[in-house]
Amino acid sequence: MQNDNLIELEECPVCRGDGMLVHEGGWNVQVECTSCGTHTVYLEYETEEEKCNAERSVASLWNMGKVISSQRGE
Repeated sequence: MQNDNLIELEECPVCRGDGMLVHEGGWNVQVECTSCGTHTVYLEYETEEEKCNAERSVASLWNMGKVISSQRGE
């Protein structure tokens, strides 16, 4: 049986560390690198359906390399 809710995250586009979905306060989500702190924008949600859509959206941004970093030149 396939789990449709499984979200796969690529390596960090900056340092190749692991990405992790991070929820803050139960109302927003972003993907953040566990090594260097690079992250996506955060997306807000109110319902469980919006939460799932927000998780998929930030994962897609992460996997495309659309991230915010405090590295030099950013």
